[in-house]
Amino acid sequence: MVPLNLPVISCSLDPTSASRRLAEQTAQLLTDGGHASTVIDLARVALPPFDNDQVFSSGAFEVLHREIQESDGVVLAFPVYNWAPSSAVKSLIEATGATGEGRRAAWFDKVVTFVCAAGLPHSYMATGALAQSLMLDFKCVVNPYTAYVSERDWEGTALNADRAARLGKTIDVHAELAGLLRGRTFTSDWEV
Repeated sequence: MVPLNLPVISCSLDPTSASRRLAEQTAQLLTDGGHASTVIDLARVALPPFDNDQVFSSGAFEVLHREIQESDGVVLAFPVYNWAPSSAVKSLIEATGATGEGRRAAWFDKVVTFVCAAGLPHSYMATGALAQSLMLDFKCVVNPYTAYVSERDWEGTALNADRAARLGKTIDVHAELAGLLRGRTFTSDWEV
């Protein structure tokens, strides 16, 4: 098996973020599976808010764009606030998905998996609009398995057995999809 490059992007700016813990556990699962995986923490990378201008001259943009573009797939770990993914994940996609002035969106044809942390178990469908955008705009293959974890699913800093199993399955499917699609013969661009 050829190792895959599967970064995990932690899209929380909260210093005590549960989704960051999920990102770290996810990267460890991928590494244990023989893949290259690191956590890229938006709280440390400090990507400026998307303004369709100055963000492109930031060092953070360069790092994030390259990591996404060179990956076989990306795990987005983020909190769910008010029934939607955090604004940080949307800003990340807006910046690294923009084209123009020699830039090409980094997201085309990527396998994308969501790992979410929320206060309550009720907003598990909060990823729908984000998945649809990634699929339609960038022709991403969005993993149908999402690891959705609420505050009730933690036992200290560890996930309960049910959520740990779901995270494991979600990440196994992510790696399998990325491996199957690694040799694809098509490339996508902006198209309807």
